[in-house]
Amino acid sequence: MRTTSHPNPTAGAPDRARRRLRALAALVVGGLALAGVLSAVAPSASAAPAGSRTVGVNLFQWTWNSIAAECTDHLGPDGYAWVQTSPPQERPVLGGQWWTSYQPVSYRIESKLGTRAEYRAMVDTCRAAGVQVIADVVINHMSGQTSGTGWAGTPFSEERYPGPAGGYGPQDFHACRTNIASYADRYQVQSCRLVGLQDLDTGSDYVRQEIADYLNDLISLGVRGFRVDAAKHIAAADLAAIRARLTDQSVYVVQEVIGAPGEPIQPGEYLGVGDSHEFSYARHLKSAFSGGGLASLGGLDSASWLLPSDKAGVFVDNHDTERNGETLSYKNGSAYRLANVFMLAHPYGWPTVYSGYAFSNNDAGAPQSANGEVDDARCGQGTFTCAHRWNETAHMVGFRNAVAGTGLVGWWADGDRLAFGRGDKGYVALNRTGSPLTRTFTTSLPAGQYCDVISGGAGATCSGTTVTVGAGGAATFTVPADGAVALHVGARPGTTTSPSPTTSPTPSPTSSAAAVAFGVSATTVWGQNIFVVGDVPALGGWDPARAVPLSAATYPVWRATVSLPAGSAVQYKYVRKDASGSVTWESGVNRTLTVPSGGTLSVADTWRS
Repeated sequence: MRTTSHPNPTAGAPDRARRRLRALAALVVGGLALAGVLSAVAPSASAAPAGSRTVGVNLFQWTWNSIAAECTDHLGPDGYAWVQTSPPQERPVLGGQWWTSYQPVSYRIESKLGTRAEYRAMVDTCRAAGVQVIADVVINHMSGQTSGTGWAGTPFSEERYPGPAGGYGPQDFHACRTNIASYADRYQVQSCRLVGLQDLDTGSDYVRQEIADYLNDLISLGVRGFRVDAAKHIAAADLAAIRARLTDQSVYVVQEVIGAPGEPIQPGEYLGVGDSHEFSYARHLKSAFSGGGLASLGGLDSASWLLPSDKAGVFVDNHDTERNGETLSYKNGSAYRLANVFMLAHPYGWPTVYSGYAFSNNDAGAPQSANGEVDDARCGQGTFTCAHRWNETAHMVGFRNAVAGTGLVGWWADGDRLAFGRGDKGYVALNRTGSPLTRTFTTSLPAGQYCDVISGGAGATCSGTTVTVGAGGAATFTVPADGAVALHVGARPGTTTSPSPTTSPTPSPTSSAAAVAFGVSATTVWGQNIFVVGDVPALGGWDPARAVPLSAATYPVWRATVSLPAGSAVQYKYVRKDASGSVTWESGVNRTLTVPSGGTLSVADTWRS
């Protein structure tokens, strides 16, 4: 609920980081560690195994059945450690807006996202796939509606709600019945109503037990952690008292505490209960990737204005900030994709990838049927963004898993271009400019060949660019405009004994050619034209000045047929040029195709903004 207002386990890590790693191991299930358990209460254990998973995903407003399928088909295979579900408790029947999920009317596990049985089945399915489940829990307040009926048929009125034991009456809410007027007043923030929502008296032993019973019910279903909504509006001592009543003290807790300069309540107060989301990190990413310069990202792993890395839950965006503009969102195209690459490559914090749905109205809920049930998510069919499946996220989860336990090395920054390594396990380069960057990078990787996981596959089969690292760590390759290249030791097609740096990508030599008919649907304004550019000379060799112009004769589809080396693997992207010569690259990873041995290959693409 929005209100107004990492680990770097190297050999010389401080005691706090080592204690943190011991706590992580307490959550190893099927060989996968759920990161970030409060070390003060988690049982002691040996250090987490090398390569343990540490990245979560927030599948916002996904149904339980959809999450179950996604765990099996993608989250488990891609290396995600946990999935955060939307609030599972009963909500009002009236209202299809997303924020009605944050208005509890009871703690029954029945909602527009699925039934209790479906939630349990989802947890079991995800755990079988090696993915733990974290629930977004709303425990600060109840609904703001004066009366009505819940999704499961539960009647409620303004200050009377059923609960696990006796439910709530007027005596179980704070005495302040007005909305928060000043965030400089601690009492108002933690005792008055947040935008009309009825504020529970979490200082009451009875209320604490009702909340703990709800959380324990979720634990009984297999939930392994909680994201505490609106934690800033609950006194830290109250949250600590609730946590102490949990049946499993090893569950992970991360709290939504939005700190703002000059306010009396800050995230640091809550670190004795669990981790806290670090909103300042996400805000800084927006600044850096929106013109502030990637060089400004230097020093984030030790910045004094951020929470300690091992207590910070980090994200590029969440369901609140993508709507209020506080952070980047899927609407920011390549800037958003690159920010996710950086978050997953950089060692600061415990990252969560956000994956929601497209919207034009900030209040709009996820697509739903006539009876109000949310539709199952179908990636590539409808409005769910499925951002967690993009190469910049899914393949970078594998990157982060592969470089676990390594520190930041070889930092290089030049304005909006940035590169760094993770020990001798990984290397990433980002280019936030409108022109490709070709240079010789100094890596700490062992000599040999590596697959760029951004442009292609994430394993030993390189469907994208292959980069050769020399004996001294030097590697010459091209980083696409508004793109990235990421290499790690878990994605190698093979090794050579005496490799020499070569420019990558390298077209396959061939003596024959075939035709490729390019077609891309792209809307433009007067004076703008669309071109195709790629990694072979016939497509300009990534130089937009030599890109192939496309015809607007079948507008909005732009077309051109180009003769390319037969049998070769080609990478390409579309660019837009205006009358002044300004070039805009489409977002996303490089497109790829394999040229046929003869005849004509037709491609039908859509411009990626």
